Amino acid sequence: MKRKRVALLIETSNSYARGLLHGIRTYIREHQNWSITIREHSRGNPDADWWSNWRGDGIIARIENNYIKDIITRLDLPTIDVSAAGLIENIPWVETNDQAIAQQAADHLIGCGFKNFGYYGDPYFNWSNWRFEAFSERLSKENYSCDAHMKSAVSDKAIQSQKDQEQLIEWLRNLRKPVGIMACYDIYGLHLLEACRLADLAVPDQVSIIGVDNDELLCDLADPPLSSVIPDTHQTGYVAAALLDRLFSHQPIQNRARLISPIGIAKRLSTDVLAIEDESVAKAVRFIRNNACDNIKVNDILKVVPLSRRALEGRFRKLLKRTPHEEILRVKLSRVKQLLRETDLSLSVIAERTGFDHVEYLSAMFKRKTGVPPSQYRLNAS
Repeated sequence: MKRKRVALLIETSNSYARGLLHGIRTYIREHQNWSITIREHSRGNPDADWWSNWRGDGIIARIENNYIKDIITRLDLPTIDVSAAGLIENIPWVETNDQAIAQQAADHLIGCGFKNFGYYGDPYFNWSNWRFEAFSERLSKENYSCDAHMKSAVSDKAIQSQKDQEQLIEWLRNLRKPVGIMACYDIYGLHLLEACRLADLAVPDQVSIIGVDNDELLCDLADPPLSSVIPDTHQTGYVAAALLDRLFSHQPIQNRARLISPIGIAKRLSTDVLAIEDESVAKAVRFIRNNACDNIKVNDILKVVPLSRRALEGRFRKLLKRTPHEEILRVKLSRVKQLLRETDLSLSVIAERTGFDHVEYLSAMFKRKTGVPPSQYRLNAS
C-alpha cells in the first residue's frame, strides 16, 4: 500500500511543539509508516515556498495566523489543527486542556498559602485568555480575586518591548504582597522574573511565579528556577495523528475538539514558599513537607509547634482549608505521583518510600483521591 504523505506545519523552536512532534512520531511508529514533510521554522512562520509545490495526503498544523490558514485552505486536504486559535471552522482540533492547566496552577498557589493572586497573559492567544478565565474562576470558588496584566502589544510573537517591561514592573510594584502569579506560559514567566529583579522584588518571598509548558531548559536556566504546569504534549500529538489516520480511512469524527489534560506540576524554587502569616502554621507545614513520607502523625507536628491539637487543626482549616492530617496525606500522594511518573519502582517500594504501611491502603487512597488506580496513572503519564 502506498505510504501517506503528511505535512507537519509545526515549529521546531520550542519545547511544547517538539512534544507534539514526539507524540506524532510515536503514533507513526506504532501504526502507520507515513512519509513526513517538515521544515524548520519559528512559531507561526513556515517556509513560504515548499507548500506551493507540495503534493500530499494530509496535514497536522498549528493554525495560529491567517498566513497558515491560507496555506491550509489552498491545499484543501484532510487536516488536524493543534492550535487553539480556531481560525478554520469544522476541522478537528486537538489542544491541551487550558481549563485544567489553569486549575492546577491555581491549586498549587492556593496550596502555598497565597491570598493575593495575579495573572500575566497575552490577549492575542485564545489559550491565554481561556487560562485567565479558568484561573480566575477557580480562585473565585475560594473567595479570592485575581489581578490581571495583559501584554499591551498585540502580536503573535513573545517579544517583550521596553514599554511592555516598564508596564509589567509598574503592575508588579502595585500588587498586594505576598502574591502568587500565573504566567500564561514559561516565556512570560521569564519576563516576570526579570521584571521582579529590576523592581527589586524578592522571588519567591514577595512574588511567587508559575508558568506553563515545563520547558525544562528555560525553567532551569531561570533565576530562580521556574515552576511550571506540565502539559501532556506527547499525548496531544499522538491523538492528532490518530485523528488524521481516521480521516484517511473515511471514519467519522463526531466531536471536533479533543482536550488533553495536563500531567501535573514541576515544582521549582519560584514557588518554593509558604505564604502564611501565622508563624506556627507555617512551621507546621514546613515540617509536614519535609517529613510526611517518614510516616509522621499529627502528634509529631505538635512536638514542634506550641499549639494544642484543637488549635492547630482550627488554624489549618482557616488558612489552608484542610486539616493537618489531610496535608500529610496530600504531600505523601504528591510524592507517590512523582515516583509513578518518573521511575519504574514497584508500588510496594513506592509505598515504603512514601510512608504507607500497606500497598492496598495506598492503592485505595490513591484511587479515591485521583479517580484512577496507581497503575492507570502511571500508564497515562508514560
